[in-house]
Amino acid sequence: MDFEPYRGELVAYCYRMLGSFHEAEDLVQETMLRAWKARDRYDHTRATVRTWLYRIATNACLTALEGRARRPLPSGLGAPNDDPEAPLTPAIDIPWLQPFPDSRFDTGTRADMRLALVAAMQVLAPRQRAVLVLREVLEFSAAEVAAQLGTTVPAVNSALQRARAVLANLGDIAEVAEPDEPEVRAVIHRYVLAFEAADVRALVRLLTDDAVLEMPPVPLWYRGSRDYGLFMRRVFEMRGRNWRMRHLTANGQPALAAYAPEPGGGHRLHTLQVLTVDGGHVTHNVVFADPAVFDAFELPKRISFDDFHRAR
Repeated sequence: MDFEPYRGELVAYCYRMLGSFHEAEDLVQETMLRAWKARDRYDHTRATVRTWLYRIATNACLTALEGRARRPLPSGLGAPNDDPEAPLTPAIDIPWLQPFPDSRFDTGTRADMRLALVAAMQVLAPRQRAVLVLREVLEFSAAEVAAQLGTTVPAVNSALQRARAVLANLGDIAEVAEPDEPEVRAVIHRYVLAFEAADVRALVRLLTDDAVLEMPPVPLWYRGSRDYGLFMRRVFEMRGRNWRMRHLTANGQPALAAYAPEPGGGHRLHTLQVLTVDGGHVTHNVVFADPAVFDAFELPKRISFDDFHRAR
């Protein structure tokens, strides 16, 4: 019995449930081990292998989430900051939402992996979250989900209604443009040129008036192109010009690995930025500085001039 073909989609499912790529990988490994140990008890007349694996993974996720605080982004914790000189003190006690490295698994550029939607789903109670993903994303029937959760079809339908209601009250988390669309690629290209040159004015021209910038594990965040630009001016004054950027995708969105110049030459990894582009402008940028995130994306910590041009 081969479970390996299901690994990628199971990791994506556990990531939606947990908000952590590393924990999702660990739980899928646990799921595979449990399934292997129980393979003699599997009954193909009652469920497909895929449905059976999702039942095991769901139970593992629900157990892992017992007593856990949700994984937020800074914008989910309070009002925006209006001081571009505010101290950048990490809040290491908060279990921050992590991005999903698309290159590690073939999940496609699915709208249900968008960072804003995954963040919104963290607000749901764990069983509501499971019902929402299993029913509306993975398209299991209500009867299959009831079996996976050990409950009834009416209970599943009720949980789905409650989950939809909660998400509806969280504001606009609609689908955005795909990262490979020509307009999106053009915006990201101009953003890279402006960022590498530390050109704040050019960056600001690419933003919507109410663009959001947030930087977990630092809990503060900014709303508006003016504050976004003032903060970026501060970053460039501290770190210098002549940055280098690498193109990636995360959560089905365009992403950039930013490398800051080093005094002795070369560039050191500074942040991973996950951008939302809509209507020809950047509307949101979530900037991650957690080394664990860098490891998940398998990013080199330092690049030389030759490394950069080979990557290009």
